[in-house]
Amino acid sequence: MDSRALGKLTAPLVRAIQNMLMRGTVALTNASSKMQTLQVKLLQDDTPLPLEHVEPYGFTSRPKQGAEVVAAFFDGNRSHGVVIVAADRRYRLTTLDEGDVALFDDKGQSIVLGADGITITGNVKVIGGITATQGIHGQGNIVIDGTANITGDATIGSKSFLGHTNGGLHVD
Repeated sequence: MDSRALGKLTAPLVRAIQNMLMRGTVALTNASSKMQTLQVKLLQDDTPLPLEHVEPYGFTSRPKQGAEVVAAFFDGNRSHGVVIVAADRRYRLTTLDEGDVALFDDKGQSIVLGADGITITGNVKVIGGITATQGIHGQGNIVIDGTANITGDATIGSKSFLGHTNGGLHVD
């Protein structure tokens, strides 16, 4: 068999392999369904049907327009593909130390798991409770809207609250 004949036989297989993975950008997102879909632009003038965005269990995000994607098309069939990863280099943290792990967004908020512990940048809203077994250290003001139930002593201005006398009154 000559090389031209072999080329004609293998051309569909080569095209299928070339079409299995493609890079592109997000044009539009639809996060209203259980499996988010992304409208992506792949090659010039190539916009397939919306693709499902497969995400790891417990993690989700809604990529911004222009975020980069890698799409997989099984058997090279372009009629049903999935986005296997969406990334956005415009907002990626570039100051992590080796081994650090982070969650981040486009607003400058982040949670970094590093060698020194967990660092949260941004406002924190907790729905539920917080239990600390190693103590809490804060800098700045602490505002409590409600009752503070302290079961042990409280130190205010280096003075113990329990056993403190003030104008002849003794606190037990």
